[in-house]
Amino acid sequence: MPTAPALDTAPLDLAVGELKQHAGSWTTTPLADRIALLERMLPKIAEGAPAMVADAARAKGYAADSAWAAEDWITAPWALAQTISALLHVLRRLAAGADPVDAKAVRRHEGRTVVDVFPATVADRLLLNGFSAQVWTRPGTTPDHVLARAAGEYRGRPGRSGVALVLGAGNVAAITALDIVHKLYTDGQVVLAKMNPVNAYLRPHFERVFAEFVERGWVRFVDGGGAEGAYLTTHEDVDSIHVTGSERTHDAIVWGTGEQAEERRRADTPLNAKPFTSELGGVSPCIVTPGPWSDADLRFQAEHIVTSKLNNSGHNCVATQILVVPREWDGTEKLLAEIRAVLRELPPRPDYYPGADDRLDAVAFAHPDTEFAFDDDTCRMLVPDITDPDDPMLSVEVFASALGVVRLPGADAPQFLRAATEFANDRLPGTLGATLLVHPRTERAHRAAVDEAIAALRYGTLGVNCWSAFGFLLGYTPWGAFPGHTRQDIGSGIGFVHNAFMLEDVEKTVLRAPFAPSPRGLFTGSPSLSPRPPYYVTNRTGPTTMRRLTAYTADPKPSRLPGIFASALRG
Repeated sequence: MPTAPALDTAPLDLAVGELKQHAGSWTTTPLADRIALLERMLPKIAEGAPAMVADAARAKGYAADSAWAAEDWITAPWALAQTISALLHVLRRLAAGADPVDAKAVRRHEGRTVVDVFPATVADRLLLNGFSAQVWTRPGTTPDHVLARAAGEYRGRPGRSGVALVLGAGNVAAITALDIVHKLYTDGQVVLAKMNPVNAYLRPHFERVFAEFVERGWVRFVDGGGAEGAYLTTHEDVDSIHVTGSERTHDAIVWGTGEQAEERRRADTPLNAKPFTSELGGVSPCIVTPGPWSDADLRFQAEHIVTSKLNNSGHNCVATQILVVPREWDGTEKLLAEIRAVLRELPPRPDYYPGADDRLDAVAFAHPDTEFAFDDDTCRMLVPDITDPDDPMLSVEVFASALGVVRLPGADAPQFLRAATEFANDRLPGTLGATLLVHPRTERAHRAAVDEAIAALRYGTLGVNCWSAFGFLLGYTPWGAFPGHTRQDIGSGIGFVHNAFMLEDVEKTVLRAPFAPSPRGLFTGSPSLSPRPPYYVTNRTGPTTMRRLTAYTADPKPSRLPGIFASALRG
């Protein structure tokens, strides 16, 4: 058997050494200069956006002018521009002598301290009308604690300094870039980013966007697979690690592999004890609360649910894997019929991520009742009735386009919500994100039950009538698992990224979106100016809207707004 070539560590050592040499100069870079660096990134993002989107679309198996490419505009250039804009909003407040968070945004809610983080600007209120986000801090924190502890890197409590290793994710384009920004600006560290082999084609785009940071020795990019990553995680000059990936990746780094790994975990004697943050996914639910849904509501929310499954072909750590529905509700079968219709109507696309075919085959093998959207395609599966408590779909992240349905008892909304909350918290692994769909009239009629469910669901991001993944995109919203995981039981990970307000003591983010689009929202009790969101996989003008929104976010000229609205309203 041929032996693998010896690992060439010289380029890796050089990159780490250069970062170590320049770490101090980043620490002493004044706030005004840090702001200017971000400002100069925005036009680079806008200029390179079409090429970045084209490369992402090609890698995923469709054309850059395909309707599917809306997701590549959203999760690559727009997400990066939006997060940088959010961070600039906060840093400019600090530069002007203001607190990072407006005191009026921090309040008490049913015995908890919450922070209204979105909308943060007039443009937010206009472009995402009806969307909101609140950060819940951990029990025991007070408004004074929140205000005093925010943005410590810029208020006398600098971060770790040194060199951070970011092990890039292979699925969503913006993840690696956003992790770099977070490490630089929130933790105060220079960054070595190892590209994932699945999307290493993004490296030239990132090097262009981060060109000034590269030139000054504050960011370095390297390629490679598991061997390169393993070498870097143990490098003596790497001071901290952040990984987006799987629980297996985390455990291999911290405990090693082989027979002794489990012994080390039990004894809590890690091979690698460097400071470690992570975002590791899980089995994400979408909970459907019974209520007075019209036919239009059923169709719109079916499009929403399918979006949460098919975006990026399901290769997302918060892709909806389990749809939790009420067994006794007469809307359940109608909703499933609409979901089947949407799955069939959308054009085919491949599940491109490595191993997806094997994972989908395993789903089909375990479920003889699996339904397929296309006769000649094993992608896009619906498992319509999961009843076995040991079903693998309830314990293993599929990371592909398979959706399972679980029916729970509950004669009314309060009973169902209690059952669904218990199921999501206690049966499904992972605490990264969950989605809760509830009709406004149901929420008004059962306010206490809905509030109880929102408070009780243990997820780092909970989307109420909003797919939880939207919290990944906003920049202002912390992104990470619900607190409580440890290195011995890592679950969905430890720590939060993004988080433009640089809040401490975060427990979770609660997102809200209109239950129905404009103008129909007027009749459902969720009035807003927002049409069908451009990230819906059914949106007819998504790529155009997101291309125009990306240009506006990078350079917010009012003259760009009419084109955005004209495209969005046709979606």
